[in-house]
Amino acid sequence: MEINNLKVDVGGIKLQNPVLTASGTFGYGSEFSDYVNLHRLGGIIVKGISMEPRAGNPPPRIVETSSGMLNAIGLENVGAEKFKSEKMPFLRETGASIIVNILGDTVDEYRELACFLNDVDGLSGIEVNISCPNVKKGGVAFGTDPVMVKEVTAAVKKSTDLPVIIKLSPNVTDITNTAKAAEESGADAVSLINTLIGMAIDHRSRKPKLANIIGGLSGPAIKPIALRMVWQVAKTVKIPVIGIGGIMCAEDAIEFLIAGATAVQVGTANFVNPGTCEEIIAGISQYIEDMNYSNVSELIGSLEI
Repeated sequence: MEINNLKVDVGGIKLQNPVLTASGTFGYGSEFSDYVNLHRLGGIIVKGISMEPRAGNPPPRIVETSSGMLNAIGLENVGAEKFKSEKMPFLRETGASIIVNILGDTVDEYRELACFLNDVDGLSGIEVNISCPNVKKGGVAFGTDPVMVKEVTAAVKKSTDLPVIIKLSPNVTDITNTAKAAEESGADAVSLINTLIGMAIDHRSRKPKLANIIGGLSGPAIKPIALRMVWQVAKTVKIPVIGIGGIMCAEDAIEFLIAGATAVQVGTANFVNPGTCEEIIAGISQYIEDMNYSNVSELIGSLEI
């Protein structure tokens, strides 16, 4: 099957196929280069970058749960300057579309990051993590308030010429409200869902299993929630939707595409099997061939109700 039949356009980011790596699960790409043909990926979304380096949370930071994983890494990263000088040279050589995930404590930090990254050669787009706490608003996560979503989205859009993806938090009453807020403020696409907030307790010690007490739940356990939210958002906004949450195989990815996602991100599965993304790409290709579709766009949003 022609690779052209897998091409998608996500808000101006042209991908050779709809399979992306999820931020925070694929490092800066080089960590997986011995196990994955990086140039075959639709795109690499690198782990979240802040203006200054962050050390992250103390261990233990990852705990396995039933059908999933809790993580409290704490957004550890090398910072914007080192990302540009030390990580981008390798990423530019992969041949994949490179999207950088950004995070901030204030609207000004998001704005500063977007401006800094606008001049970094080789980037295809920016994904904005709005699940971070707003330190000027008492620690309330940006992504839980449509007004704050609008503020961050508008600030980033005004500071960069790159396509902007807003990564939505599932920890809200109605995710379509934050999706609409992002769209109305100029977002080129939305990605969802980020992790759900959870915790794990050791019944023997009666202590939390994570040093941070709470963490982000990912993996197969969240897939039904993610699928529902992607379907709801895809019906609500006109901009492209990227589906995330518990995608472990091609069948999972296909379900998200049917629900209305233009592309998908693979996260937790990378820890289980580094070759998952390549297997999913092959599986989608085979499915399209089996269904006699001419291209992947015929699959997107094809849910029959």
